[in-house]
Amino acid sequence: MNVPESLGIIAGNGVYPRLLADSARKSGVKKIVAASFTNETDPALAQHVDLIDWMRVGQLGRLLKFFREQKVHHAIMAGQIAPKNLFDLHPDWKALLLLGRLKQRNAESIFAAIAGELAAIDIDLLPATTFLEDSLALSGLIAGPKLSRREQEDVDLGWKIAKEIARLDIGQTVIVKDGTVVAVEALEGTNETIGRGGALARKDAIMVKVAKPNQDMRFDVPVIGIETIRIAADANVRVIAIEAAKTLLLERDAIIDIANRSKISLVAR
Repeated sequence: MNVPESLGIIAGNGVYPRLLADSARKSGVKKIVAASFTNETDPALAQHVDLIDWMRVGQLGRLLKFFREQKVHHAIMAGQIAPKNLFDLHPDWKALLLLGRLKQRNAESIFAAIAGELAAIDIDLLPATTFLEDSLALSGLIAGPKLSRREQEDVDLGWKIAKEIARLDIGQTVIVKDGTVVAVEALEGTNETIGRGGALARKDAIMVKVAKPNQDMRFDVPVIGIETIRIAADANVRVIAIEAAKTLLLERDAIIDIANRSKISLVAR
């Protein structure tokens, strides 16, 4: 890919937008601007970009106007908007029109429609992994002890169920223990699913997180960060299984360190 002169980041929560901005800068992007959301985006992002504009989730007209004024032609969605906030949003007229056209309102359909609005003003939404290809998980055991046969069987079960709920666009994460599915992700998001599943399993739960069967790599790409590992450790999760080549491991060295100290096996397949 030719490195664009300028880049717009649609910045959700967590460290992802900041890591993306730093990687894009290292790759030679000269101007980076961020559309950031109150109560979502980490304010520290301001130190890593040339310009930051704060808006509410749902101010689509403002987002498009900001990028147009900054002469941005390439953008990346980085970091999640808490799923519940997609429903608490106060949409402007532009977002109302967009939502009104959607039969189903889930992350996939909303983000795909936003990508269409960006394309209409000559802004190409790039894959969410752009500039972070080195952070994609490679196949195999990444951290922690080798899996037992029972754990491997639970991963197989979790994988089958997770792929099915992802296909149905319900969620991408399941928690399994001893051949039983104890929690399935829906609107609450991965972290709350881990907490709920861990509490039900009590200990030694297996977490499986996958990409959708037809994953659009521009948005909703599976991400594992330090926070995920910490929450999993608190919930007494024993194994985290993820999909190789489609899952971003943000701050990989720190993730491996925490996983090893927490005796959590992190495996990509």
